[in-house]
Amino acid sequence: MQFLWVYIDDLVGKGLEWYIIAELLFYASASFVPLALPLAILLASIMTFGNLGEFYELTAIKSSGISLWRFMRPLLLLILVFSAGAFYFSNTVLPVSRLKFGSLLYDIQQKKPALSIKEGIFYTDIENYAIRIESKSEDNRFIRNVLIYDHSSGRGNVQVVVAESGEMYQSDDERYLTLKLYNGYSYEEMNVRPEEAHRRPQTRSHFGEQLVHFDLSALKMQRTDEELFKDYYSMLNVSQLDFAIDSLEIDYLFRQRELNGFMTNYYQFGKDTTFIPRLVNGSHLSDTSDFFASLDPNMRKAVLQDAINNTQALQGFSGMKMRELGAKRNLLNRHYLELHRKFALSFACFVLFLIGAPLGAIIRRGGLGLPMLFCILFFLIYHVITMTSEKLARDSHLDPEIALWISSFVLLPVGLFLSFKANSDSTLFDAAPYRRFFGRIFMLFRKPAQA
Repeated sequence: MQFLWVYIDDLVGKGLEWYIIAELLFYASASFVPLALPLAILLASIMTFGNLGEFYELTAIKSSGISLWRFMRPLLLLILVFSAGAFYFSNTVLPVSRLKFGSLLYDIQQKKPALSIKEGIFYTDIENYAIRIESKSEDNRFIRNVLIYDHSSGRGNVQVVVAESGEMYQSDDERYLTLKLYNGYSYEEMNVRPEEAHRRPQTRSHFGEQLVHFDLSALKMQRTDEELFKDYYSMLNVSQLDFAIDSLEIDYLFRQRELNGFMTNYYQFGKDTTFIPRLVNGSHLSDTSDFFASLDPNMRKAVLQDAINNTQALQGFSGMKMRELGAKRNLLNRHYLELHRKFALSFACFVLFLIGAPLGAIIRRGGLGLPMLFCILFFLIYHVITMTSEKLARDSHLDPEIALWISSFVLLPVGLFLSFKANSDSTLFDAAPYRRFFGRIFMLFRKPAQA
């Protein structure tokens, strides 16, 4: 639904075949796997261990001398397999699907709307033509009061066709539109020499029936070469990202040195000229204020204006270069984030399993009730931290190499704590102890009853 709301304007009204939309949705669905996989592992682990706890199967396992950690060992190996699969998917499948999705979406966005000639409105999507019809039948075949402006000559509205009625239909392959016009006139202004332009001669011809053909090939969707999109950061695998990051780092450092070199040449920061002795009218001066005061008013004004102009020029140039460096830093950060996203996804699957499995053993509830509530809570924490740190990293407020790992490292101690509590049969979420604790506190502040 989110995908459809975002791209609905690009899909509606273009006459796309169902299989093109299905192909676009298929490629887009691959991008949801990094978001859905950690959530699926978290929910599945909570539900599985919750069912085992609800029907006392975990109690039977522990009574036989098998600890929760030992029981979880095979599942940990399974989660490691899932984590490896998640990395393979992010590194191999996801870049290809994003490449195909991006190229297909670009072609759809560039496609002109499907043929739809409405009553009383000029239709201009056919190149070099403007068509207007006053009315048409319900089956869109018979039309009345047709007006066609032909701009194919490149001289403006010099060819006009007017007809009382007609028929409109497309060829079987929908490549051509044919208008069979009845009882009309064709007007054309003649091309004359410049000195005879004031005469404006024209020809007018009457017809009882005339066929007008329009080429609709420009309305068809043209597929673009996918090679044009392959260098985008979200469409690269690990090795390609490493190569791109290395090139971007070199270019970024070169731009920095270029800016520093320009600033150094513009102002000699290494020399403090305010203490250089000067000779004015044969006298030895060490204070530049005396030197400036010794200048005549016109020269003093020229010096100040020259300093203002130099400062403004330097400010404009440095501002432009800083914006350029900011854009390059943002692109470099996005490459770093995409590189670490492939590894962080695998680690997140492992961390969320460490939370889900002991949490299900503690709450001892299966199904989609309480487990879903805890699942949503922890996943929102994971997702909000990830999105916030990623945005900070894109804006260079946080190191992009650690941004996507923060959510996993925040939740990892929670998973280890829950695992320890579950292994020791803790009643962490039992309401009775909390009720007794707060009840005692309430009794301390309660006024003693009067005798």
